Amino acid sequence: MIHSISDCAVLHNGVRMPWLGLGVYKTQDGEEVEQAVKAAVEAGYRSIDTASLYHNERGVGKAIQACGIPREDLFITTKIWNSNQGYDSTLYAFEESLKKLGLEYLDLYLIHWPVKEKYKETWRAMEKLYKDGLVRAIGVSNFHVHHLEDLLTSAHIIPMVNQVEFHPRLTQKTLLIFCKEKGIQLEAWSPLMRGRLLDEPMLNNIARKHGKTPVQVILRWDLQHEVVTIPKSVHAERIAANADIFDFTLSDEEMRQIDALNRNERSGQDPDHFHFDF
Repeated sequence: MIHSISDCAVLHNGVRMPWLGLGVYKTQDGEEVEQAVKAAVEAGYRSIDTASLYHNERGVGKAIQACGIPREDLFITTKIWNSNQGYDSTLYAFEESLKKLGLEYLDLYLIHWPVKEKYKETWRAMEKLYKDGLVRAIGVSNFHVHHLEDLLTSAHIIPMVNQVEFHPRLTQKTLLIFCKEKGIQLEAWSPLMRGRLLDEPMLNNIARKHGKTPVQVILRWDLQHEVVTIPKSVHAERIAANADIFDFTLSDEEMRQIDALNRNERSGQDPDHFHFDF
């Protein structure tokens, strides 16, 4: 059971990854992202998730340098964007991200989307980065089961993480089971479905019973499914509230009720029909 913000998932290579992190998608570089990271660290977060696409790696890096937390106690993730995929270009993109973040190594590097006919070469480069000790764990994002099966036909290293859209309207049960069987840690982006779930009566009823908010119930539901979650906010009070999920437990019946909200409904793109930006 997950009891505190310091609790971690253990990836299949033994690396510890916090169950709760801060996502910074669409958070502006500069003061906005720096203040968000600062608020998260003050609330006990040690995991920050960014990407080259977000154009805020510099701000995340500045906040990391200023936060006063030893580097080894932080877990920093970034991702390679689609137009940079391929073997040599992945190695170059990684160096650029590392420079912007001002770091000597990454904790987790992800392939942002499964670009057809490129992600295998991208993965080969990521395996090199891992073997060279420049990143502690490597993984993918937005990969369906068939993408993972295809990647595993040539991969020497099984991805440690698959970060996907995951929330009560998109429970991804088949993918979750597959990843557990393969030792791949599932991680939820858009865990709150961009706010679309907050008026759901059943979630509000469960929240009232526990003296919590619907947001806190959803994030707790993630954790009890053993899914890492990275809610995004730029408001210090919400960042702190998102971390207030370790003093209650959802019952098996409540978990089933929330699972039943599934409609296979996405707030973002389907990886099989994504308009890749080159």
